[in-house]
Amino acid sequence: MWFAKDKAEMPTAETKHFVLGTPIMGPLPEGFRQVLFGMGCFWGAERIFWQMEGVWTTSVGYAGGALDAPSYEAVCTGRTGHAEVVQVTYDPARLSLAALLAAFWEHHDPTQGDRQGNDRGSQYRSVIFTYGDDLAEAEASRDAYQAGLHAAGFGPITTQIAPAPAYHFAELYHQQYLAKNPDGYCGIGGTGVRCPI
Repeated sequence: MWFAKDKAEMPTAETKHFVLGTPIMGPLPEGFRQVLFGMGCFWGAERIFWQMEGVWTTSVGYAGGALDAPSYEAVCTGRTGHAEVVQVTYDPARLSLAALLAAFWEHHDPTQGDRQGNDRGSQYRSVIFTYGDDLAEAEASRDAYQAGLHAAGFGPITTQIAPAPAYHFAELYHQQYLAKNPDGYCGIGGTGVRCPI
């Protein structure tokens, strides 16, 4: 059985970012870029990015699966194929994709397959979904980081890197969750290996 989203719990075009005050559903300002990152539970991952200078807005959602309009409950079954992701909208004049990629690599363990720490399931896998011509830069960053991980005794990176599939906004209560619930769960943790990019 698949769980349907309650429309009353979903963000709308008027929904503002709880921290930044910007609209989480766009429209995208002229010249701004986007990228999707999955690095375990999306609550802690989103907080990393909204704190970066040059990030205009963030939201959390689901991407990479087969179900149209997935709910949190459906994704948590592990049967939809979606990953929990953060959509980052940023100003490339103030923040580079390389800096975002470095934050992504350094704040989780990309060698763990379908889990991050105690969070287990394909929805917690490591992913980078890119727009436009950013795919090659993401792949090059993986190769650069793999060398450092190997030297530190870690295994191969399992991160999925692909052009961005459909992005589905998560329910409203997940958006900027750790700003609304400062003592909430955060399973984010890195390997301690610096990214050379």
